[in-house]
Amino acid sequence: MNQIIETLLAHRSIRRLQDKPLTKEQIELIVASAQAASTSSYIQAYSIIGITDPDKKRRLAELAGNQSYVEKNGHFFVFCGDLHRLEIAGSMENKEVMDSLESTEKFMVMLIDTALAAQNAAIAAESLGLGICYIGGVRNHLDEVCELLNTPKRVIPLFGMAVGYPEQLTDKKPRLPLAHIYHENEYEQDEEVYKQQLGEYNKEISRYYNERTKGKRDDTWTGQMIGMLSGKSRMYMHEFIKKHGLNLK
Repeated sequence: MNQIIETLLAHRSIRRLQDKPLTKEQIELIVASAQAASTSSYIQAYSIIGITDPDKKRRLAELAGNQSYVEKNGHFFVFCGDLHRLEIAGSMENKEVMDSLESTEKFMVMLIDTALAAQNAAIAAESLGLGICYIGGVRNHLDEVCELLNTPKRVIPLFGMAVGYPEQLTDKKPRLPLAHIYHENEYEQDEEVYKQQLGEYNKEISRYYNERTKGKRDDTWTGQMIGMLSGKSRMYMHEFIKKHGLNLK
């Protein structure tokens, strides 16, 4: 096993970070690593906004659900899907590109490109001895976030990433078994096999929470997921995306 794989396998979300700024070199290395990620047809359909203004970090923390690590960290990145620059490119080349930019396909490309770039950034940060935590809570109130970050139409803040020096390492959460994730040649659809695998995983997760909380929690994975899905979260998103001229066709 090499050092890169060790870094990947050691990943865990770090929610207690030192309030110690990253250096300019660290920030630039993380962003350069993000840019080195694969991108569909060279589109590079994302932008990254670094938040250094304390008031903006504080407000983002509130909008993201009062998560303290959005405010207190070494640096906070907001990863945005970005088709705005391609609209500008169309204007520069005097070509009509709106049918493409409003398509579901380009919306998916935007999401995938942004996720690939962010994961490269995460791995780069962890390779530097830093901790990271993805923050999906920036999507709780996107109108306010867009106003705060002054984003144009066809630019959507998708998630944040808190990066910094770990103050406390957490236990690594067990992932689904490989046999449940990896299929060969075709998708395994035997429901009894699925239930058996998930049942075993539930036992592992329950043990994990029991040990981590000294008996205060014994959640199962399926219980957690169905509890989350039973509630309604960010149900405004469909209309918000349409309002920003995305995923229309």
